[in-house]
Amino acid sequence: MQEPQTPTPLHEVADPVLASAGITLLMKRDDLIHPSIPGNKWRKLKHNLGAARESGADTILTFGGAYSNHIYAAASAGKLFGFKAIGVIRGEEHLPLNDVLRHAVGCGMELDYLDRDTYRRKYDADVLTYLRDRHGAFYLLPEGGTNCHAVRGCAEIIDEIDVPFDYICCPMGTGGTLTGLIAGLAGRAHALGFSSLKGATFLEGDVRSLLSNCGVVDQGNWTVMLGYHFGGFAKRKPELLEFIEKFGVTHGIGLDFVYTGKMMYGLFDLTRKGFFQRGSRIIVVHTGGVDASRTD
Repeated sequence: MQEPQTPTPLHEVADPVLASAGITLLMKRDDLIHPSIPGNKWRKLKHNLGAARESGADTILTFGGAYSNHIYAAASAGKLFGFKAIGVIRGEEHLPLNDVLRHAVGCGMELDYLDRDTYRRKYDADVLTYLRDRHGAFYLLPEGGTNCHAVRGCAEIIDEIDVPFDYICCPMGTGGTLTGLIAGLAGRAHALGFSSLKGATFLEGDVRSLLSNCGVVDQGNWTVMLGYHFGGFAKRKPELLEFIEKFGVTHGIGLDFVYTGKMMYGLFDLTRKGFFQRGSRIIVVHTGGVDASRTD
């Protein structure tokens, strides 16, 4: 299995909608980092795996749903870097395994399951003690991989960009990627996070907490965009799917309907509405996705 490849290239997206608004758009192709550990999944895992190694751990344990891209990526990374991996899955076991969990098992990941009520308390001391009694010592990797190690990894995206820009955009689930971009910017330019969740007003507080916990000064140069969720997490509408298909045909770049498609739809819609000042240069981070039909 090949090693993850960074830095990733910038790809200019030329489109009449952008041209008419005087906007230059560059896509950071983090989807090209690795076929099984793409985009922000690798960015979040990179320093966590380093911390696990430094702690002397030979096992990583993490959490996710049955269709979790994070579980898929963590299993792939465990195999590539020589860690035993344990995936704690939300809900009951269903056989036969879906493609995500079949891949995880194929990489050597051991699967465990928690009922949904217990899963909601997965970080409580009694649940972690139960998991350690079952599996022995492990390095705990949070659901989605989001912690200060992840923020550090995502901040490195900014270091790889060698052109001036006014905005940088990313999709949002837990807020880890946006927090990393804010950290990397250090007050330069403005970061926009496009939420894939409906009614996710809590994300702003989550980002502020993560910034504070990771020792990053909040300079206020960021915004969470809440209006492009298309009904909620993993929900889709015909206009979104039509946009994704057209974008792929026009630009030769695939988008998923959970994260990157919603971000790009939102960016084009904001451009039409005059949100961005004429002459702005915008970076969008293509955070990848193992498959357009699933994510976490």
